[in-house]
Amino acid sequence: MKRTIKKVAVVGSGIMGSGIACHFANIGVEVLLLDIIPRELTDAETKKGLTLEDKVVRNRLVNDHLMTALKSKPSPIYSQKFASRITTGNTTDDMAKIAGVDWIIEVVVERLDIKKLVFDQIEQFRKPGTLITSNTSGIPIHFMSEGRSEDFQKHFCGTHFFNPARYLKLFEIIPGPQTATGVLDFLTIYGEKFLGKTSVVAKDTPAFIGNRIGIYGIQSLFHLVKEMGLTIEEVDKLTGPVIGRPKSATFRTVDVVGLDTLVHVANGIYENCPNDEQHDLFKLPDFVNKMMENKWLGSKSGQGFYKKEGKEILTLDLDTLEYRSAKKASFATLELTKTIDKPIDRFKVLVTGKDKAGEFYRKSFAGMFAYVSNRIPEISDEVYKIDDAMKAGFGWENGPFEIWDAIGVEKGIEMMQAEGLEPAVWVTKMLAAGNTSFYTIKEGATYFYNIPTKLQTKVPGQDAFIILNNIRESKKVWSNSGAIIQDLGDGILNLEFQSKMNTIGGDVLQAINKAIDLSEKEYQGLVIGNQAANFSVGANIGMIFMMAVEQEYDELNMAIKMFQDTMMRVRYSGIPVVVAPHGMTFGGGCEMSLHADKVIAAAETYMGLVEFGVGVIPGGGGSKELALRASDLFHKNDVELNVLQEYFLTIAMAKVSTSGYEAFDTGLLQHGKDLIVVNKDRQIAEAKKHALIMAEAGYTQPIRRTDVKVLGKQALGMFLVGTDQMEAGKYISEHDKKIANKLAYVMAGGDLSEASFVSEQYLLDLEREAFLSLCTERKTLERIQHMLTKGKPLRN
Repeated sequence: MKRTIKKVAVVGSGIMGSGIACHFANIGVEVLLLDIIPRELTDAETKKGLTLEDKVVRNRLVNDHLMTALKSKPSPIYSQKFASRITTGNTTDDMAKIAGVDWIIEVVVERLDIKKLVFDQIEQFRKPGTLITSNTSGIPIHFMSEGRSEDFQKHFCGTHFFNPARYLKLFEIIPGPQTATGVLDFLTIYGEKFLGKTSVVAKDTPAFIGNRIGIYGIQSLFHLVKEMGLTIEEVDKLTGPVIGRPKSATFRTVDVVGLDTLVHVANGIYENCPNDEQHDLFKLPDFVNKMMENKWLGSKSGQGFYKKEGKEILTLDLDTLEYRSAKKASFATLELTKTIDKPIDRFKVLVTGKDKAGEFYRKSFAGMFAYVSNRIPEISDEVYKIDDAMKAGFGWENGPFEIWDAIGVEKGIEMMQAEGLEPAVWVTKMLAAGNTSFYTIKEGATYFYNIPTKLQTKVPGQDAFIILNNIRESKKVWSNSGAIIQDLGDGILNLEFQSKMNTIGGDVLQAINKAIDLSEKEYQGLVIGNQAANFSVGANIGMIFMMAVEQEYDELNMAIKMFQDTMMRVRYSGIPVVVAPHGMTFGGGCEMSLHADKVIAAAETYMGLVEFGVGVIPGGGGSKELALRASDLFHKNDVELNVLQEYFLTIAMAKVSTSGYEAFDTGLLQHGKDLIVVNKDRQIAEAKKHALIMAEAGYTQPIRRTDVKVLGKQALGMFLVGTDQMEAGKYISEHDKKIANKLAYVMAGGDLSEASFVSEQYLLDLEREAFLSLCTERKTLERIQHMLTKGKPLRN
């Protein structure tokens, strides 16, 4: 039976419930969000003469929770406009409305008795065949499905979203005893394709996969920190970006999530897993119990392992349980990895360290490897599910089995034995059968070691994805120091940046031109995309700074011209060029997207022309392009200045979209041309598909534009008055005003006496001239230098 989801009901509107409701609204689904009615009036309601029977009172809890979620940062919703897709109500008056939904998700408090009461209510109104799932993070699914009707049990399972639901990709699906296979298959595909998640079918065991392994990892560090006499700062330094984990590492992550949440899950595992070989590890250390007594729960209570006092962030001393000033952590072993770009390549070096850091990694990885090997087949039958869960739920770049492979399976066992640990028997049998790794890559696909068959088996569900890591070398057509061109098949090439932070310098520009040359000669189309954390943070400002400081203005002029010409080539070539931005897409990365035939952006794309932050205007065609886009929107009898002003402000305020959808509002993406993909893993495959469609439909090289309407002095005058007022009101500095006036000159088309039609090249020349003149300003150089050294903009 074909199943479509048009409307969902979310029962329970707390942090998770509201977050899940917002994410369904993100993908265009209508949502009914319900919660209980309040038992008493607030003072404000009493003063207004309201009673417990008034609708505004009865829906107060659900509405307050949703409003809090919508105001929170980072936002749970792609665009505030999408909140209109959510309707609120209460479980007393509105439960009957669930008869009209396709999927009911229960997200009430983690108590079995309360969940059972909610299911009793749902059973009264739910129409047969409707999906019903629980977002429990640990209550066994079989307890929840006991005593329910046959149809309910067939369509019931756990669907565990991780908080925040928009940003964390793990979607654990936990079948109950009677869950129909078709329901699991549907939810797996729906999670990947529509919700943009990594769907992992888990077994009905305490804390499922993600939290069982994740909480083990945190608990083991809680014990190790005391055993090795490490500080909080040292552990967070060792367990953060250096090993491909989030910046918040361990203790800061616990502060963000809430110590009480961690304690709740750890206690659940301790009570419900008496046979776990590491059972005692889930017992809470004394310092955690003391913190719970003191209600030092983290961000939600104002203090946890870290505490902010004024501008200073203090750290908890685990021996004295008093806060102290932060201490800088540094280790010789970490210095050895500074030249190694990819975390996966660092592990081999880290575990050989001769200092405390090396010892820490050997101990913690030995424990982790032994623990995950012993969880098969208890929590999962396949290694890749455990890796997927840790990557998607905890933001790890590599899962435990991938890390073990990188260190070497035999080396991992040596590390275990040094700590008095042994791997599960199946690992020894795997090595004995001649398999030396958990994963292999064949013909662009990932294969995993299948324990029952003792063979390498293809990881299912990869066919919808193109994984660049798997084809980077085998499908390489050309490369230089900054980029690599791969053959995606079917006549489509992909250009992947390889520079630091994917910045765009001379080598990347050379690669773009080379990719277009190759495509025009022998291929059908080109995708410009990568699978790094960010698409591109923009032009290589270090190179611009050096030229400007050395006053090599001719070279700088040529470099900017080459950038502009390359962006124009992206727009005007004989093949379709599809750009696939995601994550940070700033400056030159944004300009490249502006010039593409089509943009296939990830929903999590943070796009903006941020050049004002470094004291210049967009110089790679960005200023020209927004003037052109404004011109295309001028309609007869319109106030054209208002349209131009919107585009001017997009650059002048360095607006960055908080999602791909918001980039449509700032004019950086265009309706009817550009598209959003919710699952980033599908992005390259989707971009390839669209490049092919355009090629097969008969792609003709566009003709350069000479019909851009600019408003001349009329617009320039308005902008100059505006910047004067902003400076007088102390909203902007004198240098801000200078940059804004330069931009105004470009976007107005200069000081022409009347509105005129000009060519793109005319605007590009104005843009380049303005960019160059700003590079001669001391204050611009100060801004660039500050960004290069401090990583944040300077206001001067």
